[in-house]
Amino acid sequence: MRRSLALVTVAVFAATLTPATPAGATAATAGPVWGTCPPPAEGSGRDARQQCATLRLPLDYRHPHGRQIDVTISRIATAEPGLRRGILLSNPGGPGGSGLDMPSFLAAALPAEVLTRYDLIGFDPRGVGASTPITCGITDPVAVTDLILPYPAPDGSIARNIEFARTTARDCAAHSGELLPHITTANTARDMDRIRAALGEPKLSYLGYSYGSYLGAVYTSLFPGRSDRIILDSAVDPTQIWHGIWRQFGPSTAVRFPDFTAWAAARNDGYALGTTPAAVTRTYYATAAKLDREPVVTPELVLTGNVYRAITRALLYDDRNFPLLATIWQELAQATPPAALAALRRRAAAAQAPADNSIAVLYAIACGDVAWSRDVDRYARDVAVDRRLFPITAGMPANLWPCVFWPNRPLEPPVAVTGKGPRNVLILQNLRDPATGWRSAFGLRRALDRRAAMVTQDAGGHGVYGIRSGPCAADIATAFLTTGTLPDRDRFCPGPSPDDVGIASLAPPIPSGPLAVR
Repeated sequence: MRRSLALVTVAVFAATLTPATPAGATAATAGPVWGTCPPPAEGSGRDARQQCATLRLPLDYRHPHGRQIDVTISRIATAEPGLRRGILLSNPGGPGGSGLDMPSFLAAALPAEVLTRYDLIGFDPRGVGASTPITCGITDPVAVTDLILPYPAPDGSIARNIEFARTTARDCAAHSGELLPHITTANTARDMDRIRAALGEPKLSYLGYSYGSYLGAVYTSLFPGRSDRIILDSAVDPTQIWHGIWRQFGPSTAVRFPDFTAWAAARNDGYALGTTPAAVTRTYYATAAKLDREPVVTPELVLTGNVYRAITRALLYDDRNFPLLATIWQELAQATPPAALAALRRRAAAAQAPADNSIAVLYAIACGDVAWSRDVDRYARDVAVDRRLFPITAGMPANLWPCVFWPNRPLEPPVAVTGKGPRNVLILQNLRDPATGWRSAFGLRRALDRRAAMVTQDAGGHGVYGIRSGPCAADIATAFLTTGTLPDRDRFCPGPSPDDVGIASLAPPIPSGPLAVR
């Protein structure tokens, strides 16, 4: 799906309620009627075998017979029914990312021995895209590109962020008030169990990336007996949602950044960004400071220093973005409107209806899962500290979100993610991930305790299995999905070689949220 460049830059940003269905029961959800999917984006590469269906599910699981909402699901059935062992549900992250085309993505990314054993199932989570979408009424995302992820002003002031957060919280309530409190991770996990039941499956297997790792951890905590084989890739620490997760963007980006500066320094003849990593780093700071003073105006947006910082952080998600990132830096260092932005736009997702849908869901999840401190002065102090410690991200990770002014408090506490349940979870993690750093993944590993094994890959970037994994990590994941074998201890794997490309495309899609892989 192709979105405007403004939304590209947005993407360059991430006691529970008793389930309505008692443990061991099957939810009374009508079976899906499969048909054609909503139109794909130009060049999306949707598999012709993919089908879609829409389920009607409760808005509020405390009142399961009350208002119903649409949740649209998708499927690519295995070509080998005799080898089929179940369903593999997936989520690309976000929060707010569409998962409808995940079956097509995985059909091209995963090995044949996995594809023969599972029907691949995707879905647009509640509030997203084809599933009763929500909006905050942000009709001109270009105007607020550098505020959606809350970069402070060049002098460190957060006054503009405070005003944007207050206004956006009010507008979200005005446009999606009845839906908003129910767009949560816990309710999305309950939807997943209704999807399982509608498909007639006693259990589901799951592959969740980034934010999807947290969604999967919540699902397998709510429904341990209905969880089959669970892979949580590029993992979120459940004890740090959500301000703590955004806050770790600073150190995680700082750990990842040298991968790019070393790459660019080795190619100084082509890009002229500096002959050493330190020189390339100085180029980054100098260009950002210049754009703070004198933004470059393009037909799509005003390229401020903060937009430059946001684009840089997003393109660190995958090594294959490095040539594009270096070209953008080179052009901006010369104070010219970067032609390379056209390539960035071509790789973005398609226009949404509403235009701010992914942003609205991002805020709904971040603000609805857990309450945020309302002490505005605390965020100002934290931004000042972060600007000194992690200047690459300029204080953004510590800043406040609309959650500080959110109109409703969470309807329930976060789901407790614990080690209670079967040992059936595999955590995959890159060592130098700029979005969910290694410490975040280890936090999930610690929470799941005996239920999980963790595989760390010596690599940078966001996303492992089917995205950019070496044989060691890929073979462990494939063996788990096909045989159920988990490593008996946590493992450390070499990173991928230049030839280990996990997906067919050499130009990975721009992520649909700060905690997404596509």
